[in-house]
Amino acid sequence: MAKDNKLANNKITVSTQQYLDIAEIKDNTVVLKDGTLRAVVMVSSINFALKSEDEQNAVISSYVQFLNNLSFTLQIVIQSRELEIDNYIAFLQEQEKEQTNKLLKMQTADYIEYIKELTSLGRIMSKRFFVVVPYDPLTDKRKGFFSLMKEALRPATIIKLKEETFQRYQEMLDRRLDSVMSGLESMGVSVARLDTQGLIELYYKTYNPETSKNQQLTDLDKMRLGDN
Repeated sequence: MAKDNKLANNKITVSTQQYLDIAEIKDNTVVLKDGTLRAVVMVSSINFALKSEDEQNAVISSYVQFLNNLSFTLQIVIQSRELEIDNYIAFLQEQEKEQTNKLLKMQTADYIEYIKELTSLGRIMSKRFFVVVPYDPLTDKRKGFFSLMKEALRPATIIKLKEETFQRYQEMLDRRLDSVMSGLESMGVSVARLDTQGLIELYYKTYNPETSKNQQLTDLDKMRLGDN
């Protein structure tokens, strides 16, 4: 029995981080344990159905050209999440308290009740769109075979220890990213690269959907200030 308890305790102390592919997140970049890098771009949506036929054809043409110009693989992710309106409701309630005009105060209160009633009728989902741009140093044909094999032995460790290696890889990733963002913008969508804080929050909410609703992450800049 004691042996079983010991095994159970050992299982609990094992960190779940070892099951993730992520080695670290820094400088707006995700470093995976296999030594490859990732940049993530958030992309806005467009209402394709409301566009005219000419506009639809232009979007399709731009998308085809975007795909044809790619010389590497990328990942398109659509993430559906239940819309969180608690912060919005709290904001409206503060506005209601500060409102001096009685008519506007009543309208704000009615609007709050309308939002609460609307969300109580069913789950309102929001969608977010991401494009993940990779860089794999092993696919860099300009390097020699033995150089590639040497870096492949312990790629994550090399990137952590050699800042100049990471900077070189990141430069190649940034070039790919610029090409992808330019192609996406040609379709009429807005794009924004996720910074380090945004990446951490994205993966935290992805792997901890329930916990993230009640436990918010500390801002990275505040953590850095605290360390100083």
